[in-house]
Amino acid sequence: MIVALVGAVVIGLCVGLLGAGGSILTVPILVYVIGQPEKVAIAGSLLIVGAIAAIGALPHALARRVDWRSALAFGPAAMAGAFGAAFIGQHLPGFVQLLILATILLLTAIRMSRPLPAELFTKGGELPSMRGLALRGLLVGALTGLVGIGGGFLIVPALAVLGRLPMHRAVATSLVLIPLQAASGFAKHYIVLDSLGLALDWNIITIFVLVGGFGTWFGGMLAGRVPQRVLRRGFAIVLALMGTYMLVVESIGLFSKG
Repeated sequence: MIVALVGAVVIGLCVGLLGAGGSILTVPILVYVIGQPEKVAIAGSLLIVGAIAAIGALPHALARRVDWRSALAFGPAAMAGAFGAAFIGQHLPGFVQLLILATILLLTAIRMSRPLPAELFTKGGELPSMRGLALRGLLVGALTGLVGIGGGFLIVPALAVLGRLPMHRAVATSLVLIPLQAASGFAKHYIVLDSLGLALDWNIITIFVLVGGFGTWFGGMLAGRVPQRVLRRGFAIVLALMGTYMLVVESIGLFSKG
């Protein structure tokens, strides 16, 4: 439980600092540390990270850092993608979902280890393409519903590069969008759990939300003091280690079953 609590703090810090990374850490912690079944962990992760992101979004919204125009284009499409992909996810074995997530972790680690374009740290340029944002929202939402990730690590670069938002505004807007698409994906996964006779552990969820919520507030305070390049590289290392571990464990389990 101590390891789980530390993990919850780290999840909150990542969400507060980067506007991303909560779910791709939450699912492995729930599965490998807490010992939850894959389907339960995926559904619980969406609820946990959605709540943590909502807590972290509040100070950003009050400070007027959220770009509501981009959120309006991205949000509904992401919710639709999350709900639709959850129908596919219910037919996939749990270990397949974890293998997909491990692959996403490794690909994201590679992407985040690369330097950000200089324009992401400026005030941005031309107005974003609403159609492009909606399409990217649909794709990010689909990943959310399929493997139980909040999608923030995809939302932030989508808003920063395609939406031409400065990094701090992309992070703030991501924290608003994560709860929306997480709620959409969770709604379908909760129905699937009920049909399988599985139940969420509400004690664990409550603890993670409270501890992670504290972490995201603290992370938000640190966000302006820690260089984003340092944060991204450190986060990339964590993702690479986590993804490699998941890939090895699930591959071994797959071969042993065979």
